Amino acid sequence: MTQMSKEYATALFQLAAENHTESQILEALKTVSGVLKENPDYVDFLSSPGISKNERLDSVKAAFEGRIPEYVLSFVQLLCERSRVRAFDDCLNEYEQLYNASKQISEAYVTSAVELTDDEKKKLKLKLEKMSGKSLILKCTVDKSVLGGVIVKMDGKIMDGSLKHRLEEVKEVIGE
Repeated sequence: MTQMSKEYATALFQLAAENHTESQILEALKTVSGVLKENPDYVDFLSSPGISKNERLDSVKAAFEGRIPEYVLSFVQLLCERSRVRAFDDCLNEYEQLYNASKQISEAYVTSAVELTDDEKKKLKLKLEKMSGKSLILKCTVDKSVLGGVIVKMDGKIMDGSLKHRLEEVKEVIGE
């Protein structure tokens, strides 16, 4: 993430906070991100120095006006104006981090050997929320090398309850 992305996202977040629209702005940013990911040619168009600035700005207005709040429309147009539209996802990620921090929400990255059931995810989420005192967003991935158990990365900490980790500890104890 670049310093520019942080500055742009911080400015947008401060504006949203002043107007108590942080969550609406976040959802609108995700909408724009989805459109940009589904249409990589559109990103090329919006980034092209060969296309006039007015044509690019008019295209953004035509694509998003009425679908997203005016602040977000202006934000996307500003990125186009400054040839920074390719940094949009970095800005979104930074905005989301600011949003989560303001709402006491953490992301917990959970890695398991097999896909966790919805019930297992729910129980794990509740346990982690109780431990951290924060609301959580679980982001689950599967890695067969874990063998069993789970690895949780949250708030800069790693809780490794994997079978692979336990086997490595046993191996160290017996000196192999």
